[in-house]
Amino acid sequence: MSKNHSLQIHPGRGLGFLVLGASLHDVLTRLKAQPHLYPKLDVSYSPTQPLVAPIILNLPRNGFRLRFDGPDQRLRLIEILDFGKTQLSYKNIDLVKLPEESTTAPASAGDSTQSGPAFRHVYNRLMGPTFPGEYMPPNEAAAPQTAGMYVLSYPGIAFTFPLQHNAWSSSTNFVSLLSSTAAAPAKSLAIFDGASWHEARQDLLTRPCLHPRSLALSMKGKEYQPDEVELVNVCGSGVLQLIRRSSAPFRIVLGETTPQDLVAELGPPDGIYSKNDDRLSIHKPRRREQRPSHGSYGASPATSEDLLDADPSSGHTTTDDSDVDDDADPRDDGQGQSTTKCFYNYFHHGFDVFISYPSNPSLPLPPATSPSHPLATTNAIDRLVATKVVLHGNVPGSYSFNRFRRSRWKITGASVNLDSETSFSKISHELREIWKGNYASDEAERAAQQAIVLDRDWGDSPSSSYEVLKGWDDCEQRRKKGSGSPEGSGAGKTQIFGFPGMLFEVLKNDAVSCLTIY
Repeated sequence: MSKNHSLQIHPGRGLGFLVLGASLHDVLTRLKAQPHLYPKLDVSYSPTQPLVAPIILNLPRNGFRLRFDGPDQRLRLIEILDFGKTQLSYKNIDLVKLPEESTTAPASAGDSTQSGPAFRHVYNRLMGPTFPGEYMPPNEAAAPQTAGMYVLSYPGIAFTFPLQHNAWSSSTNFVSLLSSTAAAPAKSLAIFDGASWHEARQDLLTRPCLHPRSLALSMKGKEYQPDEVELVNVCGSGVLQLIRRSSAPFRIVLGETTPQDLVAELGPPDGIYSKNDDRLSIHKPRRREQRPSHGSYGASPATSEDLLDADPSSGHTTTDDSDVDDDADPRDDGQGQSTTKCFYNYFHHGFDVFISYPSNPSLPLPPATSPSHPLATTNAIDRLVATKVVLHGNVPGSYSFNRFRRSRWKITGASVNLDSETSFSKISHELREIWKGNYASDEAERAAQQAIVLDRDWGDSPSSSYEVLKGWDDCEQRRKKGSGSPEGSGAGKTQIFGFPGMLFEVLKNDAVSCLTIY
């Protein structure tokens, strides 16, 4: 760390700029922007349950560890494991005074021997008196001289002191115990939301967060920041309801919502990407061959033009690009490409919005039989509107991890709960039952269950790495035989499944990496 780099401890709130409740995307982005201060970041997660198990971000060169919940990816716990690698202070009082030479460069992973603050320093100078804490004895199989751990809690912060087990007595005052030679200086420190560690750990990963996901919203600056989106309700017929933290809900109606509406409600986009890649369009049926009626869904969603669009801008997803017509469009340029179609990238909200010309909305979930908002009159078909929304899951281990904040969504109208944490196997089963009987033929229904397999591990860049494979099993056999790119990690292999109005990009662990609404 730099010579003047110091982090202030804020019990119940955070450490320096790291605020409890902040999103994993925001925290990682901020840390990676300062490699001279945070040179090493280790992310640990469950490969089989990435949306259930906690996500651990370890900073070994800085001596602390961050714990995020799996479903919402929000910072829940900050742990100081080594007091000798970062200068820490509370109300401008140093927890431990580090040697001058240790504050000139980041410490190496294992060169710190600095102990934590002594109990007397914590109790008399830093925090003051508090209620008795909790003693945790060593394992029964441990050696007799092994020390137990005494957790001393204050609101929003707790210190762990090693204490010789043979000195522990429940009848002895804890101040006397921790002031004696039987107790060592603090071994670790935890910052959390709660009155005490005993209370907070009961629902540490599930309790409502007091602070927003965005670090920018957590700051007390005067610059305007748009309200963050908590949940996206997918209502069918191209309607999405955005539930926000403090503002009223905002509805995106595909085919009607304008770019001006988006900017007014969500703020200006973080980026704008214009479509320029249509290599998968060869798989699309000719438009004149695709005339499904509103009474049935004759065309297979897995082969529709919405499914096969791809956005190569940054490798975010395989399903987030625009439609390409096989027929000439008077609004296109001489090469058949519209010069106005583009994506509004809302990285901090967790989704993209595709801006193009309106088309017929998708079918509603049965038993409804017609869209709730048919295509506008011909007087309005030449204006630019939102036609697709791409909700990013930010699943750890996926190719697009940390490009967007995690966006949570829920499909409304289903008889069971279907949301962003639900396995795709369950989602697919329920949607098949919902749409059963709404296809033009049995063949169309069988075609709808087929998936397209994409591999982003091939190629030198995201814009050249989209490959359509014959099948998932074939892809895995090639990987096991060592063919393909030796650098391929397997994170870029995904399957895409289509249902009316919805496209799911699914990882091998059955997690939904991306949901496109069209």
